[in-house]
Amino acid sequence: MSYTSHQEAKADILEAGRRLYQRAFVAANDGNISARMEDGTIWATPTGVSKGFMTEDMLVRLTPEGEILEGSRKVSSEIAMHLAIYRKNPELGGVVHAHSPAATAFATQGRDFDMAVSLETAVQLGVIPCAPYAVTGSKKLAENAASYCEEFNGCFLEHHGAVTWGADVTQALFRTECLEHTIIMYEHMRALGQVRLLTEAQLTELEAVRKRFGITTGGRPKGRA
Repeated sequence: MSYTSHQEAKADILEAGRRLYQRAFVAANDGNISARMEDGTIWATPTGVSKGFMTEDMLVRLTPEGEILEGSRKVSSEIAMHLAIYRKNPELGGVVHAHSPAATAFATQGRDFDMAVSLETAVQLGVIPCAPYAVTGSKKLAENAASYCEEFNGCFLEHHGAVTWGADVTQALFRTECLEHTIIMYEHMRALGQVRLLTEAQLTELEAVRKRFGITTGGRPKGRA
């Protein structure tokens, strides 16, 4: 999917930025958000600006190749990751990259999160893989992240944070929120002494729920026998 209204796309980006900042999923000028239009152009957040205090005039509109069409500010070097994701999966309409504390801490481990710790995790996220480390803004980082965008709903960026995507910015934002909530819940389970997963039978039942919600990506996380 993609946006048909420029006003709606920009409004969704600004709202996502406020929510990320208010929930401390980004600090200072961290993070970036983008929305893809029906014509293939992309609205994106600028570099050097707190995502909690953006205004519409700060946003930048780009070609699919990254050429600036509208806006007077510079775009983040990490836009390369967004553009690579849109090129790889033209069905996507929104991408959110954040540094939420729990997800970023988990990303330092360099491993996938594939455990069915809750119904919501199994339905909304599935498996979240970890993209291998690469320097911020690099072509390699963009390629690493984009390699997961057809099969999964987001990925960790090793030692960096996480990126999620969706039909629009709001869905991508919700997946960022769900991922952070899931990792916090997982750590609480560990503190209680047991990470007790959904059963494989319960996960099979949830396949029908995922289909009803139109969620076809994410893969199936691990359950218990």
